[in-house]
Amino acid sequence: MKHLFFIFALLTTLLFAEVSRQYPSQKILDSKIPIVDIRTPGEWRESGLFKGAIPIMFFDEQGRYNLNAFLSELNAKVDTKKPFALICRTGSRTKIVSNYLSSELGYKVIDLQGGMVYIQAQKLPTIPYETKK
Repeated sequence: MKHLFFIFALLTTLLFAEVSRQYPSQKILDSKIPIVDIRTPGEWRESGLFKGAIPIMFFDEQGRYNLNAFLSELNAKVDTKKPFALICRTGSRTKIVSNYLSSELGYKVIDLQGGMVYIQAQKLPTIPYETKK
């Protein structure tokens, strides 16, 4: 039931969300806007992070999520009163999550379209993901 409610909420947010959608660029990096990478640790290890991105997993490898844990970590690491960007592998997950954060919580979210696939194709700077010891 929890999943159905969240899916319904996400679908309705598509109608009302005001999200800025743009492709990753050097301009985004230069702006110093926080970039949150919502992929999984395996994905972070595989392709690294967009330079300066903050890794905070939203969906796990099985597609499950813990909204409260995500929001807690997000609010601890990012000033959500100011604009911030979301990135994933291709932009599919960020579209869903950014719409929800914008419409339901009023966050000013920039959805980085094309995700890490776009970043790699454009040869934008990435850094390796390092786990904390």
